[in-house]
Amino acid sequence: MQQKIIILDFGSQTTQLIGRRVRELDTFCEILPYNKFPKDDPSVIGVILSGSPYSVHDPEAFKVDLSQFVGRLPVLGICYGAQFISHTLGGKVEKADSREYGRAHLETINLDNPLFKGFEKGSQVWMSHGDTITAIPDGFERIASTADVKYAAYASTQQPVWAVQFHPEVFHTVQGTQLLRNFVVDICGSRQDWSAASFVDTTVRELKEQIGNDRVILGLSGGVDSSVAAVLLNKAIGKNLTCIFVDHGMLRKNEFTQVMEDYKVLGLNVIGVDASQKFFGDLAGVTDPEQKRKIIGRDFVEVFNAEAKKITDARWLAQGTIYPDRIESLNITGKVIKSHHNVGGLPKEMNLQLCEPLKWLFKDEVRRVGRQMGMPEHLITRHPFPGPGLAVRILGDITPEKVRVLQDADDIYIRALREWGLYDQIWQAGAILLSTVRSVGVMGDERTYEHPVALRAVTSTDAMTADWAHLPYDFMAKVSNEIINKVRGVNRVCYDISSKPPATIEWE
Repeated sequence: MQQKIIILDFGSQTTQLIGRRVRELDTFCEILPYNKFPKDDPSVIGVILSGSPYSVHDPEAFKVDLSQFVGRLPVLGICYGAQFISHTLGGKVEKADSREYGRAHLETINLDNPLFKGFEKGSQVWMSHGDTITAIPDGFERIASTADVKYAAYASTQQPVWAVQFHPEVFHTVQGTQLLRNFVVDICGSRQDWSAASFVDTTVRELKEQIGNDRVILGLSGGVDSSVAAVLLNKAIGKNLTCIFVDHGMLRKNEFTQVMEDYKVLGLNVIGVDASQKFFGDLAGVTDPEQKRKIIGRDFVEVFNAEAKKITDARWLAQGTIYPDRIESLNITGKVIKSHHNVGGLPKEMNLQLCEPLKWLFKDEVRRVGRQMGMPEHLITRHPFPGPGLAVRILGDITPEKVRVLQDADDIYIRALREWGLYDQIWQAGAILLSTVRSVGVMGDERTYEHPVALRAVTSTDAMTADWAHLPYDFMAKVSNEIINKVRGVNRVCYDISSKPPATIEWE
């Protein structure tokens, strides 16, 4: 039986980071809504309560019945989770005199407590809360404090319950991984046997049981997620998988042909559909980014559904949805950040059940799974590319000519990244056409009034946070000159130096 840690999500922006840190300890975990704790699941070895945007005193604050797991399983509360445990069990949580945010140092630590094994006195932690614990419940003891936070960490003297008011999952908590290791491995007893190999074995077995002899249709995008999902399903059900690759006309230059060749090498049964005219027609005059995404998502379903109906015995639709897609589309507070083309359920008329074999994986984990299955490296290391394609990298309305301009500029940029040995150092890169802006330029003796192109390149591990890539000046000069000289319609090149947050990776 595969062990797992349950992370109950109270809406924190860093909940997914807790999951990543646990996975890095070779331990499987599931991030579930705060009110969805799985009862009577013998595979659960521990519970982590996340932070939250709420105060425990807010009327709308998320609440959970602690008796479901306290006393039965080891529990770690983080930030709001720590305050909720104290507040619920008889301690006191009050508004702090000032918001406790940023770096702090643990001035006192109980190094005999198993949660702090291997810690150094003065260890740096990261605080982010407006309330603070002013009293802990009976049967608990303080195990760490900072200059401003008396109960930076506390623990039960009677049950396996620990709580910290700082965030061990973030980079700025220097020994945060050590704390999580102490909890997950030493306290919860993880065997640390979750890996890409075990994921493949387990998922293939589960897919065989779930699908049986049914036929499955998978919508391919050309990206690493849907490609890995296809190979995984092919491994499980073979000829019962049919893949459909829809070309909406906004892929990268020559991408449709190249990707179809890649899939042929992988032995996948793929149907290619050129629907570019329909997409361009329906997008004509549309400038709002969210509307673009919705139109492309709607048209994709229509085109895909028309093709899928030809496979009359299909029972399942498979998608390459991964965890960050689901996090960004709808977090627990119900606020949409942006729509994703492969999230949100299926139209009723499709009459298909949904299969998402990668839905709990982060991008780097998907790549490890692909390598485990022997997929070609150029497919595994391919940068993420948005489902709506270049439509969300063209500011303003979409036309075939604008797409042509951006395809040419983007092709120069991506080829140069590969030639300079920079491609694999970057998480995601692409060009953006600022078609709502014109700038004055000079070419030869003539004045030009054309569009700027912005180049974007970021480094990341999971796309939840990202920093702009510090590309060499010589490289950027060469790319800029080549784009301006070779791509008609562009007379200026800029470089985006925004990080995520506050910016997103894509411009729309």
